[in-house]
Amino acid sequence: MTEATRVTPDSSGYIQAWVESFAQVLGQAGGAAFPCTVLAEAPPDLAPAAESDLWIVGASSGGIRGEMSLRIAAPAVLRLAQIFRGEAVGAEAELALEHREAVMELLRQIAGVVTTALKPHWGEVQLRLEPSPSAPSWPASSTAWLSIGDEENLVATIELQVSAALAAGLRAEKMEAAKPGASSPQAGQVKLDLLMDVGLAVTLRFGSRQLLLREVLDLHPGAVVDLDRQVKDPVDLLLDGQLLARGEVVVLNGNYGLRITEVAPPGPI
Repeated sequence: MTEATRVTPDSSGYIQAWVESFAQVLGQAGGAAFPCTVLAEAPPDLAPAAESDLWIVGASSGGIRGEMSLRIAAPAVLRLAQIFRGEAVGAEAELALEHREAVMELLRQIAGVVTTALKPHWGEVQLRLEPSPSAPSWPASSTAWLSIGDEENLVATIELQVSAALAAGLRAEKMEAAKPGASSPQAGQVKLDLLMDVGLAVTLRFGSRQLLLREVLDLHPGAVVDLDRQVKDPVDLLLDGQLLARGEVVVLNGNYGLRITEVAPPGPI
């Protein structure tokens, strides 16, 4: 997988909306100002991804469609939770489930402020954030890093990634706005042409299954999870969670492939 493109601070205002919303909500919760800036390059002291990191996956719909993710290292999760819960930052404490839940609630409040900030330019936007056990399955198209705090008191560095679909929408909007006569009848085709060479990650879904927490914890090498789909049933081709087509699994030169038998109609699943 190729390295993700770095995000510039002005990505059609989307990244900046997250920056300003982080500063606003965290400042209100902590009763003090917490400077928040966006970095186009990873800080040299940024810790690599670890199992203890908190991963959050966001799905955007409405005026902006696509996916994003946030990665927060465990020490930063603890500090953010302490600020949000009104506790002394830096106090000795062991990272626990309630700290992760506190940060999730903090991020959901921030997402609400983000949608308000995006509305004048993008219209109605819905953001749904959920915790994830690991990095998202889709490859990141663009990456930025949100630095919260200052050099003397760094609270957190948060890695923000956007999917190809979200990056393409932001890029097309920005480029079209810069073109004279963007409101002409040809503007729609120009916007579509800008997207034709954007790489999109698609996923095959063989089926699904809801598991109880105890069943998830009991998973081990060799365990078999029974899905809700027969072998003869077609599999789904998804783009950012949306159904594109269904078909039959085939093998091509030793690789899996999909022979499409039906294309999904436009609109939500």
